[in-house]
Amino acid sequence: MARTVLVTGGNRGIGLAIAQAFAKQGDRVAVTHRSGGVPGADAVEPGVGADGAGPQGRLFGVRCDVTDATSVDAAFSAVEAELGQVEVLVANAGITDDTLLMRMSEEQFTGVLDTNLTGAFRCAKRASSKMLRARWGRMIFISSVVGLYGSAGQVNYAASKAGLVGVARSITRELGSRNITANVVAPGFIDTDMTAKLPEERRTEYRKGIPAGRFAEPEEVAGVVTWLASDAAGYISGAVIPVDGGLGMGH
Repeated sequence: MARTVLVTGGNRGIGLAIAQAFAKQGDRVAVTHRSGGVPGADAVEPGVGADGAGPQGRLFGVRCDVTDATSVDAAFSAVEAELGQVEVLVANAGITDDTLLMRMSEEQFTGVLDTNLTGAFRCAKRASSKMLRARWGRMIFISSVVGLYGSAGQVNYAASKAGLVGVARSITRELGSRNITANVVAPGFIDTDMTAKLPEERRTEYRKGIPAGRFAEPEEVAGVVTWLASDAAGYISGAVIPVDGGLGMGH
């Protein structure tokens, strides 16, 4: 059965791969972006429709700032008007603002948390009422191995990604009896434009610490996410699934 899926921050990298994987299997897929549009999508302003539910593989783009509850509400309304109520939420939107603890400003700390953690909360809250009414829903939060493993210079990012675990597990206890699941996917090093910009010596150093000996492809993360959204994973909730080649095992 085709579902309506919303992927926040779905205009590039892991988010885009996740959106494309859902679209490929025939789901109606919307992606949010802050600016710049979405490859292969009909980008729209909140509240303005577009023919985004067209042929298989098409994405429906909607502008959204997850740090603003009004913007989140408008984006959901646009998706609902075009594709129907959101049945699967993938909270992927995130930023980094790295620096060492003693140099990190309060604005750097709270800014990252407001996007990565509170932004996910805003989207989950907005999605929950319709999921409750339908007595079915899937929430998938894209965390990071850094949230479990830690990383020097990323106190803010690690805190935001670790916080998603508590969010998902609390939602599981609140909404689990209504056939709504909430899970966390924690990617490690993934081959994206971001990691491609790293110096080759740094990439080699990182690979040495990964038991699998390589970075993952974005599609490998997407495969886990689409499975968690399926009926086959209906009895899995509150779980943290690492996709990191064994880097963070045991955490």
